[in-house]
Parts: sequence; C-alpha cells; structure tokens
Amino acid sequence: MTLILHITTEKEWQTAVAAGEYRADSLASEGFIHCSTIEQVLLPANQMFVGQTDLILLAIDPAKLTAKLVYEDCYESGHQFPHIYGPLNLDAVTGFIEFPPNPDGTFSLPAELT
Repeated sequence: MTLILHITTEKEWQTAVAAGEYRADSLASEGFIHCSTIEQVLLPANQMFVGQTDLILLAIDPAKLTAKLVYEDCYESGHQFPHIYGPLNLDAVTGFIEFPPNPDGTFSLPAELT
C-alpha cells in the first residue's frame, strides 16, 4: 500500500472525527486538500510550517478515498503532489503520526516513515 500524507493538527483531526469527515481550509479556498507522498512531505513542512509544534501527519490509503485524487503541480514547483478533491472520508485514514519540529524549527521524517 502506498500512503499519502496530510499535515494538520491533532485538534483539527479530532474535530473531523467528531464531524464524520475531514475538511481542510484549503478545500473551501482552493477546492482540494493538499497532500504529499512520503518523499515529498518535508518540502511543504519546511516551507510552510517551520517551528509549529502541534502538527501530526495523517496517513491516508488512496485506495479507500471516496473523493477524487489527482496528482498535479499547481504551483509550478516541478513536483506532482496528490490533491484530494472533496472531503476526506475518515476510513481512508489509517492512522496519524506525531510530527514535532527539530530544535531549529525544521522537520525531519518521523522514524515510522523511514
């Protein structure tokens, strides 16, 4: 199984569990939920979340998604990132991994993903 990952907070995940589905802010503003492959996740983490201490990685099984999954380069970065075009159904999430920053605020892959 090839997992994709989504960076969020544990509070946002718990809110989603209570609601029965996960809706990132980007779903309303951009029309999709940003995700990454394991190999890509450090790019957005170290560009957009440096120093944030309350993050988790949602591990998502693409085969279980009910919304459309599209790999695309929306920002001309040269990388095809997975985007979920709709709410994330909770049964597609196989678990979550704590994602604390290093002492300098940057991120490294958690041991569970190496």
